[in-house]
Amino acid sequence: MPASLRELRQRRTSVSTIKKVTRAMELIAASRIIKAQQRAQAAAPYARELTRAVSAVATFSNVEHPLTIEKQDPTRAAMLLITSDRGLAGAYSSSVIKEGEQLSRLLHDGGKEVLPFLTGRKAAAFYGFRKRQVAAQWDGFSEAPTYGQAREIADALIEAFLRPTEEGGVDEIHVVYTRFVSMLTQKPEVIRLLPLEVVEGEEAPEPDELLPLYEFEPDPETVLDELLPLYVASRIHYCLLQSAASELASRQKAMKSATDNAQQLIERLTREANQARQAEITQEISEIVGGASALAESSATAD
Repeated sequence: MPASLRELRQRRTSVSTIKKVTRAMELIAASRIIKAQQRAQAAAPYARELTRAVSAVATFSNVEHPLTIEKQDPTRAAMLLITSDRGLAGAYSSSVIKEGEQLSRLLHDGGKEVLPFLTGRKAAAFYGFRKRQVAAQWDGFSEAPTYGQAREIADALIEAFLRPTEEGGVDEIHVVYTRFVSMLTQKPEVIRLLPLEVVEGEEAPEPDELLPLYEFEPDPETVLDELLPLYVASRIHYCLLQSAASELASRQKAMKSATDNAQQLIERLTREANQARQAEITQEISEIVGGASALAESSATAD
């Protein structure tokens, strides 16, 4: 049954209101993406120099640190899952959760028990709905994470890694996050955080470049004790910043799609309303003509 003209106009008004909201959210996400990219770029020099310092200590000393030792026959693994606090971001959270589920199945197939660490309310809701146990969870900062929050997460993960397995510790730690490739592409990825595999970088030194000589004070062990927690926190901060930019890009893309769909729906409802109005006018004209004809016939009969 065709909708009435009043119903079509009410639906068009509702869709117009929704379009205004989605357009505003699209613009807000677009403005915040720039800030997220600036934060990631600002943190890059610190992370790069910290990586060089850790690589120097690991390369020019023979010190074995607990965070770099590969454990024999690992039985427990921790998984840090980074999701969003809010929805309306398309498939952002569902994609990274799906990647985390695949990692969990892979670890289970390898005979390892998975201990989840969660960031973002979406991951907490996913695990809470399925009544799964989690080791720890954080939320409230998915769009604008700070280094202090990353350090808090890093301290919890390092404490779990250094704790013996029989006391509830873990043998390795993985991070599932979303890497920001471009405004149109965001890719869920998995990295192994601990035990550490420190890499200097992809660029090889020049053939004639003289490598510096390093001297560590007070000793390499103490230097590693100070640098490695900072290095872990820096990598987690990097993952959080990448995820924040990916979340905002996904939200902007989803809201733009919603705005475009709302505009198409408004145009269709406008056409249907015009057709309904035209049908009403035609019906009114037909009734007037029919009434005039009947009146004329009755007058002629009376004469």
